[in-house]
Amino acid sequence: MDKVRVAVIGVGFWGRNHARVFSELEGAELVAVCDIDVKRAQDIASRYGCAWYRDYVELLQKERPDAVTICTPTITHAKIAIDCIRRRVDVLVEKPMAASIEEAMMIVKEAKKESVKVMVGFIERFNPGVIKVKELIEKGRIGNVVLIFAKRVSRWPIRVGDIGVVKDLAIHDIDVIRYITESEPLEVYAITGSLRHKFEDYADILIRLENGATAFIEANWLTPRKVRTLQVTGGEGIITLDYITQEITIEDDKGLYKPHTVWSEPLKIELRHFIDAVSGKAELAVDEIDGLKALLIAEAALESSARRSPIRLNLRKLRL
Repeated sequence: MDKVRVAVIGVGFWGRNHARVFSELEGAELVAVCDIDVKRAQDIASRYGCAWYRDYVELLQKERPDAVTICTPTITHAKIAIDCIRRRVDVLVEKPMAASIEEAMMIVKEAKKESVKVMVGFIERFNPGVIKVKELIEKGRIGNVVLIFAKRVSRWPIRVGDIGVVKDLAIHDIDVIRYITESEPLEVYAITGSLRHKFEDYADILIRLENGATAFIEANWLTPRKVRTLQVTGGEGIITLDYITQEITIEDDKGLYKPHTVWSEPLKIELRHFIDAVSGKAELAVDEIDGLKALLIAEAALESSARRSPIRLNLRKLRL
């Protein structure tokens, strides 16, 4: 296909960025946007010269897009994704892929049944800094990985109202840890709580990986200043990444070293990859199985906090 005809379902805080990027990508044609807020849908459609809809089913019937991205509240993800899959429309669904493990499993089964591509929006996979960190680990730059520490804190984003900090924030680092280590969690222990919100607004998550390393994730919606950092400690050094600036620091017995980095927009890289995958130019780098596993780990963290005990996992034997 010359251009992938794509639509964005949900053009609120994050979905409008999807619309912007698709309007800029050479391999994509933004044919429509959809939102239950008609004024919002009309404004975005006018800005990028596409059709608008309030009902996504009507959009699917009339526009027949090749692909869609789903940027709606989490509780709506499964139904919309499955409706798209059953129409043989490739899907990118923002994280978390569904509100429950059962819903996520339904998406996985439908995608397999219909042979439809499903990508889950783990944007940090496409952060140039994260990609570089993985490359450094694979080259043995800091020796064997012993500890990974991720910090993802900020004030509560008003856009989020149906999930807590584990599924909204920590799930990014859960996926990054799986990605950079290529190792699955064996055990999860977490402490969570709520000081100001309906759902948990702080979480400390400890993960034991099958490769022997330990990972610790700190996430909250309480901290005034936004911080997004990743630190990887190995037997021969430490790599520190600022997710936001994409700057990397390597520290070892020879001193401190900062590799030259050039900032690139992760969302643009992510959506370009999605378009390439839909058009058959690339294999999906992150799929529905990755989304399911991240959700399983997030749910294990919440269960651990409720039980006040570690939760064992065996994702290698996951039956799909």
